[in-house]
Formats: sequence, C-alpha cells, structure tokens
Amino acid sequence: MTARPTFDDVRAAARHIAGHAHRTPVFTSSRIDEALGLRLYLKCENFQRVGAFKFRGAFNALSRLGPEQRRAGVIAYSSGNHAQAVALAARLLEVPATIVMPLDAPASKVAATQGYGGKVVSYDRYREDREAIAQGLADSEGLTLIPPYDHPDIIAGQGTAALELLEEVDGLDALFVPLGGGGLLSGSALAAAELAPDARVYGVEPEAGDDGRRSFRSGEIVHIETPRTIADGAQTLHLGELTFPLIRELVDDIVTATDAQLVDCMRLCASTLKMLVEPTGCLGLAAVRERAAQLQGQRVGVVISGGNVDLAQFCALVGSAQEESS
Repeated sequence: MTARPTFDDVRAAARHIAGHAHRTPVFTSSRIDEALGLRLYLKCENFQRVGAFKFRGAFNALSRLGPEQRRAGVIAYSSGNHAQAVALAARLLEVPATIVMPLDAPASKVAATQGYGGKVVSYDRYREDREAIAQGLADSEGLTLIPPYDHPDIIAGQGTAALELLEEVDGLDALFVPLGGGGLLSGSALAAAELAPDARVYGVEPEAGDDGRRSFRSGEIVHIETPRTIADGAQTLHLGELTFPLIRELVDDIVTATDAQLVDCMRLCASTLKMLVEPTGCLGLAAVRERAAQLQGQRVGVVISGGNVDLAQFCALVGSAQEESS
C-alpha cells in the first residue's frame, strides 16, 4: 500500500519546489472584513504558476521520478489545472506528458496545456471513465501515471500552500479549503495540524457534487455521477484512498456552496480585490460569507485555489448575476 504522507513530507516538498513554484501573496481587505465582521486572510493561488495551486504537487511529483520514468514520460487526467501543471512541470523537467481532458474543458485550459507541450487526449466526462483511459494508456505505452490528488507527492506538494499561509499568519481560528478529490484539503490539514492545531479546518465543495460531505458523514468513500456545476475543478466523482482517511482524521467538517454563491464571489473578488478567480477557487470564500454569523470576530484563512477561467465565461456568469440582482 502507498505510504501515507506526513507533515514532514509537506516540509520536504516546500524545500523541493522552492525556486520553481511561486510563494503566493496573502491578501486582506478591510472592506470585506467590515462587511463580514471577521478578519479574512486569502492565500491567492490564482497567482501561482499555471494560475492554480496544482503546480506545487505536479512539480513535486515529477521531479522525484527516476531517469527511466522521465524518459518514458507521464500521463495525467484533469479538467484543466492539474493538466496545465503537469504539462508545465514536464516541460521544465524535459519529460514527455500526455493529458486526458474532457471535451467540455474550458478552452483556455486546453490551449494552455497544449502550449506547455502536453499532448491532449479528449474524452466525454459524462460517458467515459478518465481514470480507465489514463491507466490503459499508461499500461500500453509504459507511462507513469500522475493522478490529480491521490498520490503522496501530490498531497505533500499541495499542502505547501497552507504551510506558507500558516507561516505568515499566526493564530487562525478557522481555515477553509476547496475540495475536489482532496489533495489540497488533506495536504492543508496536515500543515494545519502541525502549525495551527487549534484552528478548525473545513473542506468546501460544490453543492451539486457533495460526495466529500457524504463520505465524511458516512465513514466510507461515496461515489457519485459527474456533477453539473460551474466549479469544473471540483467535478470529481469520489475522494481518494489516501486523501479520505486524512480528511476524516484531520478535518472538522465538509460544507458546500451553490453555483450562485460562487458567481457572487467571483464578482466580489473582481470588484473589491481587483483579481480574477475561477468558480472552484471561490469555494472557500463562498462558505465563509455564508457562515459569517458563526465566525464573528475570528481570524479566518481561505485558500483561493485558482484563477483559470475563460474571460467569456467570466463575463457571462458575472454579467448574468448582475442583471438578475438589478
């Protein structure tokens, strides 16, 4: 069985990716703090390389491959951010990369993946199994599979985002982290357990795809059909064999956010913080805004996981929401 990652692995990953991944900024806003009645600290991974936290885990994992694995190449599956991250890490390390991506993946993410040198294999996310496709290609072509979340080096690498936040901001009362397959959340929980043991840790997933919350409640991994949500980075079907036990042990609760709440947060980030955030990246902030009454006076950390959204989609979503509210 694959070894479970530890906080020491997160620390080692931080050293390993130093000089390759960006140390992203932590944003604050007095206007948002006053509106919510709390002190908010946003770890802005939308400013990470490839525009999302995924580069941390991808570079950490690929850089640990042996010479034969590097020559043969890697394969990954992703709706976009992990795809771009693996493609860029592979280019930097001179490793051939094949990425299995859904036909309806955002065009900007597909273009970026190809721009970094990744070979894209398309599939229908509502009819085909991406994991089976990737594993089949890995077996037939001798490629190393780099999954998007259920891998110890991926988990450790993703945890470095929360590690940096907790090194910079003391005394957090709560930490909200987007949840898809659980790589970011489980890695963040490892960091929080060591550096902020009194902080409550929450995973946030789309309301339409609440497999994580259901798994957390039931004590076993729940599998779902592909959820229909604008949070394409969290359209996962289940938690991982590695991420699930870490989440069950170290996370306080799993909550959800609606697509409408995500759009509202996208508009808030653009208008108040002057930054572009993708729907999945808004999950944590949406959950905090919904629960502000229970968080009064507290110091709250939020991981903004990414900013890769097509401008046309962004304008359509935010413009539509603005019209409905006027």
